[in-house]
Amino acid sequence: MLKINEIYHSIQGESTKAGLPCVFIRLTYCNLRCTYCDTEYAFYEGYDKSIDEVIDEVKKYNCNLVEVTGGEPLVQNESIELMKRLCDEGFEVMLETGGSLPISEIDKRVRIILDLKCPSSGMMKKNLYENIEYLKSIDEVKFVIGTREDYEWSKEQVEKYQLDKKCTVLFSVVFGELEPVTLVNWILEDKLNVRYQLQMHKIIWEPDKKGV
Repeated sequence: MLKINEIYHSIQGESTKAGLPCVFIRLTYCNLRCTYCDTEYAFYEGYDKSIDEVIDEVKKYNCNLVEVTGGEPLVQNESIELMKRLCDEGFEVMLETGGSLPISEIDKRVRIILDLKCPSSGMMKKNLYENIEYLKSIDEVKFVIGTREDYEWSKEQVEKYQLDKKCTVLFSVVFGELEPVTLVNWILEDKLNVRYQLQMHKIIWEPDKKGV
């Protein structure tokens, strides 16, 4: 059984799939406590569902793009089997993970969105850098940036691990902490090979609205 926080149909607000309709499966629990977390309600709240029940609910939306998110989905071991089963059913599957737990066992058909936690998150020491060797070309690495220190650190990681050669690199701001134009200007000034992204869902709806 999986502990589910919510399953809902919305649009992708982030990643290279931003703007596309998507079914989100938000799993309960998280092993991190980032300073800027916007889904604290997923730490403990949830209900039990079998993998079959989850897939049946997803099918009701008649939407091919599915994201497994949290919390931290990989806290629950059954999330690995859920993603495999979704792929087997023909869904295009994405995983949003905080980057502190191993991704080596995830089905290769899954597009992994891997966070690397910046200094201002308070969780930088939890980054599992071994995950980088398992990244595929379809995967994406995300940096959520709240300060100039975060930006400089992110630049260092991109260069050190040659991340922009491995997959798409995403830079976004901590909502309400750093102005988007500031980060965009830094990226342009340094001519970085990264993709800037806004959290589109926070612009369309109220920033703290659930189920979108």
